[in-house]
Amino acid sequence: MQDTTETTSSVASPPDPAQDHPATTPPRNIDILLHAVGILLIYGRHLMETVRQRASAPNFSAIAACFGTANLPTIFAHLNRGLLRAAALERVLLARAATGKDIDIVQPRARTPEAQPAPAAELGQSAATHPAPRRRASRPAGWNDPELFMPTLEDLERLARRRPVGRTIFDICLDLAVVPGFCQSAFWNELFELMTCFGGSIDRLMREKSRRREAFAKEQDRNPNATWDWLNMTRDALRQVLGFFIGEPPVNPLEPASVTVPP
Repeated sequence: MQDTTETTSSVASPPDPAQDHPATTPPRNIDILLHAVGILLIYGRHLMETVRQRASAPNFSAIAACFGTANLPTIFAHLNRGLLRAAALERVLLARAATGKDIDIVQPRARTPEAQPAPAAELGQSAATHPAPRRRASRPAGWNDPELFMPTLEDLERLARRRPVGRTIFDICLDLAVVPGFCQSAFWNELFELMTCFGGSIDRLMREKSRRREAFAKEQDRNPNATWDWLNMTRDALRQVLGFFIGEPPVNPLEPASVTVPP
């Protein structure tokens, strides 16, 4: 396992949303989305507070594999951005609920056959008569790496307004390394439906999960003290790693149980 002695003093937990939940019941879809985002915020904050302690446990590899690395600064950076994303989405949802308008289900786009490439002669003629469109402004260097570029809460709030809600939930799940094996069944079904119905992609999430496991396996190959139990853990074993399933009240299994002293 990599050295995790670097300090993470620069990583700060995101501020709590400035707005409270409205007194009236939000529209149905927003109410369901707020419920899911609230659970993700609770889980992300719990993991942020306990991951350093968890890193010393033999079974930490099961958690690290979901991030694709055991490097704590990288994990902290993703957790911080995931919490910012969730807080930003919660603000957007609350603002939308205050207007009384719900969020509509996103209809999946029909796939169209890819156009065949035009002959070289036609391409040359097309370029002469139709100049290439002006390129968009480039994003900051390392914009998708939270260790190199950490967006602000306001940046992510603007992004959440422009994107389908399911896409933002997808991004939150990636940053918090939320995978089916760590989720309560009912909550994973909820996430599945929200991403499917509001513009996210379960297929992409599962492909990224596989990519991260492969990246973590390569990292472990370079570690002479690596353990490989994480590869074939049962669902019950994964629950013991976290101490709970996401969707249940968080528990830190490494904290000693409180002892009741008899009178």
